[in-house]
Amino acid sequence: MAGEIFSRYEIKYLIPFELYETLAERLKERMSFDKFGDGEGRYTITSLYFDSPNRDIYFETKNKKRYRQKLRLRIYNSATLQDNAYLEVKKKYKKRVNKRRTSINLAEAYKYINNEVAGEDVINISNRQIFNEIDSFRNLYDLMPDNIVSYDRQAFSGIEDEDLRVTFDYNLRCRKDDLRIENGPHGIHFVDPELVILEVKVNFSVPLWLSQLLVELGCEKKSVSKFCTTVELLEGEEFTEKHNIAVR
Repeated sequence: MAGEIFSRYEIKYLIPFELYETLAERLKERMSFDKFGDGEGRYTITSLYFDSPNRDIYFETKNKKRYRQKLRLRIYNSATLQDNAYLEVKKKYKKRVNKRRTSINLAEAYKYINNEVAGEDVINISNRQIFNEIDSFRNLYDLMPDNIVSYDRQAFSGIEDEDLRVTFDYNLRCRKDDLRIENGPHGIHFVDPELVILEVKVNFSVPLWLSQLLVELGCEKKSVSKFCTTVELLEGEEFTEKHNIAVR
């Protein structure tokens, strides 16, 4: 997956699987399949998420702090220790999402996150400046590997507006017993398998034709945090009751 810096708005919806199929067919009239996917824009994402001992990242996200950020190590489809992954920080400020990432050799990434090598000694990265920002963020929060989220995605790109993207995420699973992303997308479902997370990603505003299509098909906006939902499921009732968390 190309690109290291992204800045955009991301509008989320939670829709039934059959509605996803209908909407995907309609999008073919105005959009093309993501060039980084297979012939129909499909690929699998597996991400290792980080949090602090006090779960600062979880609570900043859950409480919708005006400025919040997350760290993750991500691969697309499959990878071995000899392949590259993406180490990325995702920041959100006043509803705008900013993502900065660097590719990194997966074996080297594990040495770094397991504190076997200091940040300044990490090699095989594509962007040293972004890595230094990530390293500072990780050290500030004392971030450590926490859980893995994986899902299948079908993605579309705008034909007239190349910055427009629409993604459908389904088969969403999570785990914390195996924190090796090269072991593939497995775990327990944290979203009903009959539901799909739809995201519309734009630089400024959603095109009128797409807004009208979403209204026509009855798509309703619904904020869904993959990270928070995963934490709540994996930590269980004791965690949610202790912190008086209403689980969706």
